[in-house]
Amino acid sequence: MNQQKVGQFLKTLRNEKSFTQAELAEVLGVSNRSISRWENGITMPDFDLLIELAKYYEVEVGEILDGERKDKKMDNQTEELLLKVADYNNVERDFFSKRMCIMFTIALAGMVIFAVIYLAGFERIQPYASIVNIVGGFVTGTLLTGLLYASRYIAKIKAAKMRLAKELRRLK
Repeated sequence: MNQQKVGQFLKTLRNEKSFTQAELAEVLGVSNRSISRWENGITMPDFDLLIELAKYYEVEVGEILDGERKDKKMDNQTEELLLKVADYNNVERDFFSKRMCIMFTIALAGMVIFAVIYLAGFERIQPYASIVNIVGGFVTGTLLTGLLYASRYIAKIKAAKMRLAKELRRLK
């Protein structure tokens, strides 16, 4: 998949509708910066937005992914597959967001406890020194775990997009 070609095609489709990036962004509920990034081939829209764009522009999702118009229309089976993937992507994104919020809230609480104990000077008193070290290690561990989890999630999404693109090519 050539992102530059896809971006140029999205720009052509938007111009055919005589919309500005800001107007399209408002319709889709995204920023006009996102539209610009798609059209410049820097990023790609999420699955659910890809489906919305295809419906809005009255083209197949496969046409957008190929960056050119095709003669045949998308069959129902392919469209259902894409809708299921989009729903799955949204559910997984919500789950990930909640988990990350919990992890970083715990880390933030640990940092506050660490700061209070440290700033109050309790780190010099023996039982509190151990607590400071434990809380500091906990905060560091939680933040590192969050970063590793986020990077694994990003790699997983990239792999899912690649599988979807391969499946779409197979269905053509």
